[in-house]
Amino acid sequence: MFPARPDQTEAKTTAQSRILAQIVLGVNALCLIPAVGAQEQQPVSPPAAEQKPATAATPDDRTAAPLPMDAPSRAVDYDVRIEAPRDLRELIEGNIDLMRWRGNPRVDLEQLQRLVRVAPEQIKTLVATEGYYSPQVSSTLDTSGAKPVVRITVEPGQPVVVSDVDIELRGFVPADKGSAPVDAAALRQGWSLGKGSRFRTADWEAAKRNMLRQIAQRRFPRAQLLESSATVDPDTRKAQLKVVIDSGPDARFGALRIEGLKRYPERVITNLNHIRPGDEYSEAALQGLQGQLQDTGYFATVEVSADMSGVVAQQVDDLAQGEQPATTGPTAAPATLPVLVRVTENKRKNVSLGVGFSTNTGARAQANYGDLFVFGKRNKSSVLYEQKHQAARTDFYWPTTSNGYSNSVGGGFDREDVEGQITRTTSISATRSWGSPLLERSLKLEALTEEITLEGQTTPSTRVKSLPLTFSITKRHLDSLVAPTKGYIANVQLGAAVLPILTDEKFVRLYTRGLAYKPVGSEGTLILRGEFGAVGSGDKAGVPSTFLFRAGGDGSVRGYGYQQLGVPVASAITGGRYLFTASAEYDWWFKPPYGAAIFYDAGNAADNFSDLKPKAGYGVGARWRSPVGPINVDVAYGQAVHKVRLHFSLGFTF
Repeated sequence: MFPARPDQTEAKTTAQSRILAQIVLGVNALCLIPAVGAQEQQPVSPPAAEQKPATAATPDDRTAAPLPMDAPSRAVDYDVRIEAPRDLRELIEGNIDLMRWRGNPRVDLEQLQRLVRVAPEQIKTLVATEGYYSPQVSSTLDTSGAKPVVRITVEPGQPVVVSDVDIELRGFVPADKGSAPVDAAALRQGWSLGKGSRFRTADWEAAKRNMLRQIAQRRFPRAQLLESSATVDPDTRKAQLKVVIDSGPDARFGALRIEGLKRYPERVITNLNHIRPGDEYSEAALQGLQGQLQDTGYFATVEVSADMSGVVAQQVDDLAQGEQPATTGPTAAPATLPVLVRVTENKRKNVSLGVGFSTNTGARAQANYGDLFVFGKRNKSSVLYEQKHQAARTDFYWPTTSNGYSNSVGGGFDREDVEGQITRTTSISATRSWGSPLLERSLKLEALTEEITLEGQTTPSTRVKSLPLTFSITKRHLDSLVAPTKGYIANVQLGAAVLPILTDEKFVRLYTRGLAYKPVGSEGTLILRGEFGAVGSGDKAGVPSTFLFRAGGDGSVRGYGYQQLGVPVASAITGGRYLFTASAEYDWWFKPPYGAAIFYDAGNAADNFSDLKPKAGYGVGARWRSPVGPINVDVAYGQAVHKVRLHFSLGFTF
């Protein structure tokens, strides 16, 4: 056997030492091999200290082996044909000198022959990083045609697999005896390069980084890798791994320090800070605070970190006095790390303009105005004009309280002209929200008046007023909040207007919606969506249409117009008491970020549950994960209306 890492100091045979040198040097070996030299590289003794492992060079960071300075007598152009598994072929094409110098006017026939002779050793070095330590490599030069052709054949053989993993954890002793012990078994189970895995250099390095990162994220931010080795036996194709990690001393949070705050009061930060001095160090806690501060809108940039300057200064003093800083053992003092918050404040006032288009409501123009400090409140105002929808609204937000509550009041006007129904709504509301983006809750009290005009009716417009209270809870468990591919999101709303004050008709309303993402193979995603709603009241006529249901359009039942499915009244479509929709979609990412989709939607809205007969729509679509969010273009056929409709949407919303 021989070591595949530079921290091993013994090689048993000349052949094994050659492979050791290849693994240690990696791409550095490629960079140092002269393209004009045909000599076999001699074994290199590995250094005693741990080095960064060899990895395949990229075109941006490698340096090609130099050619002789004298100009060639006759430049030669040539082709290179490589027979190898696809992943290895791409690796070889991007790194060997034969490809790097191809087309260079300084390469003549003699130099090309030398490059051909050097190629097998370079290729063996490269494929070793992918776990193939006994490849059969041949390279020949065919000059019989008008253009020389280099033919390379690579048979990688069987890869080396991990046979044993020895993970030694040193330290990991909490300074506080009352603290929970470290779960060493869970740490070892988190090791990603387990027994039976193919031994790849990149996976080996990633496994060490991931374990060290996992440890440093909680309680032991000063953990360090003391030793690592991988001993490979090419005959048995097995690799034995060893890793030694020292935890360093336990860490606790210290006091909060704020930098960069000038215009706004400290409470916009301190009210959101739930990290208390003496709490166990947790990177997740720092990230959570940073995310909450970024969401306030007060800051252009936010950086939340543990201040290590005191710990580093102590280590420097210890070294200056000739002492070795204590890092492990029960006597090691816990490190106190102040929480440092650095912010760059946003400008107090801002104006933004935007345009867009939606197949639901048509072309859109929008203007937004914001003032971050109006009598201690944050103000947001907006004016929206769409072909089928117009709105104006302003809201005032209090800074989040120390209990985590965000309170706001606002009011606005909304006009919508959809499927023959014109709805004008004026409202004022007060909202309290709390939680996190993963579990978000809100309670909203709203006073509204609504005027409805139906196309084809001779009766004048009807007016209703209502004072509903609505509780909403949203649960998110997604791999990405912007472009999810795995996980789920669910929302439940329960509302009621049961008081006789400012209410024409008492009602109770339930609405729930769910969306799930499930990977299918390496290139596919299955998306399931469903929603259900119900309204209970004595008379539907007194319930605001905002709280009734219609279906159809983007995000609902494709193949139908926006809110085309509902209860017909004269020549208009009005909202119903009940709603049901469901959707199944398969996205195939044939060339990320580009993909294609097929889907089947069904749903409807009605006044009676027995009349809730789903109408189907199905079709195909194109997908693009653009920098500004997912872009979806769908062509859907509405089975009930026998029409094909185009749907376009930008971004992920729920």
